[in-house]
Amino acid sequence: MTLPRPMEAPASFDGQRVAVVGLGIEGQDAAMFLRREGAEVTRVDRQPERADRSPDDLSLLEEVQSLVVSQGVPYDLPLLVDAARRSVPVFGPVQIFLERCPANQVIGITGSAGKTTTTMLVHRMLEAAAVPTALGGNIGQGLLQQLPDLSAGTTVVAEISHTQLLRTTRSPHVAAITNITPNHLDQFSWDEYQELKYRIVEYQTSQDRVVLPLDERLAARAMTRTPAAASWFGLSKSPCAATAFSDGEQIVRNDSLLMAVEELLIPGEHNLRNALAALAIVGDLVPDNIAADVLCSFTGVPHRLELVAEVGGVRFVNDSIATTPERTLAGLRAIPGPIVLMLGGRDKKLPLDPLLPELDRHVREVVLFGEAAPAWSRWLSEQRIHHVRLDTFASAFEQAAETAQHGETVLMSPGGTSFDAYPNFEARGQHFRELVGRRLPGRRPDNVG
Repeated sequence: MTLPRPMEAPASFDGQRVAVVGLGIEGQDAAMFLRREGAEVTRVDRQPERADRSPDDLSLLEEVQSLVVSQGVPYDLPLLVDAARRSVPVFGPVQIFLERCPANQVIGITGSAGKTTTTMLVHRMLEAAAVPTALGGNIGQGLLQQLPDLSAGTTVVAEISHTQLLRTTRSPHVAAITNITPNHLDQFSWDEYQELKYRIVEYQTSQDRVVLPLDERLAARAMTRTPAAASWFGLSKSPCAATAFSDGEQIVRNDSLLMAVEELLIPGEHNLRNALAALAIVGDLVPDNIAADVLCSFTGVPHRLELVAEVGGVRFVNDSIATTPERTLAGLRAIPGPIVLMLGGRDKKLPLDPLLPELDRHVREVVLFGEAAPAWSRWLSEQRIHHVRLDTFASAFEQAAETAQHGETVLMSPGGTSFDAYPNFEARGQHFRELVGRRLPGRRPDNVG
């Protein structure tokens, strides 16, 4: 099946009958926006307690004039396929936002990994520099909800996923791609996934700017898809033309030494790249000293290599965002010392072999959980890597916590999605935090973090 053709939304939905498909955060945001604009909204979701209709009810298409679809809804859902066949327009919330947004500058950030941390850093830097700014997309408030409060002088910072780009015919004024690596291949082909990432620059003009990694080949290729001016970031052993780069010891921006890498509080080479991306994105909007202050004080985003607590000399680190083996690999590289690794969830059908060097180097035991556990157990057995397979996340945690010794880290960096047992990775990460909290003397679970 080919990707759907994106289309422009109407100037107003006033008086129209519109179905909102998918009632997560983005869908609820869209429903509120549409009602505020005067539309008659039908809520469509598989959870009947929050919906008016089921997505299996194709007769809905005879009653509405258009659909607004949340990013989490598969594009091959029969309701959406039938809508295309009947020429019922389907729009995405990000498309509507980009059409309506009055801000003179929208910064859009996408990538296979690192986009949330990069987005938060950009937002924090702009706030620290007293630049009027709004945060949204995959993070913060819904974009459509914020429209009434935005003005030409606001700088919008939006984290944008590939599924949000699926239905866009607009690009941000500043478009950044942190990287492009295999991901979500259970939903898209590798070629489709790359094309969706490139879509963030596809509609830019020569008045816009694109921010790309100089040492990530696939992401850098986006330069051939846009007439926008380029800013570059990345790792380099010698001075280069990048706006922001590092030799692994120092961070340089616009040929000026900004700070030492060791001053970064967020661990790992991947977070160094995120910091460099943020520096290149903010450009001249944020002075060097303010940017450096933010980088020296930023402790990270929850569920991303989050140190929850240290109990009896064992560190418990929540990296629930790691829904691919590549993200798990980055986590393993960022955590020093012996590790007891919690691995599992729902398999995205991505290769596990890149994990092998780090598993051999400093993972003392792997504890498996979730849907992926049987297949991953066979793989680990073939590699002769010691592991334990448990039925539930909670039992896997208890095994890992009891196994870990003083000076070691229990790292929950699953490599699979949370959807086998949780609504999202945040819920899985919160469960981990609660389980850690139960091991803290005199502490209630809801006090953790």
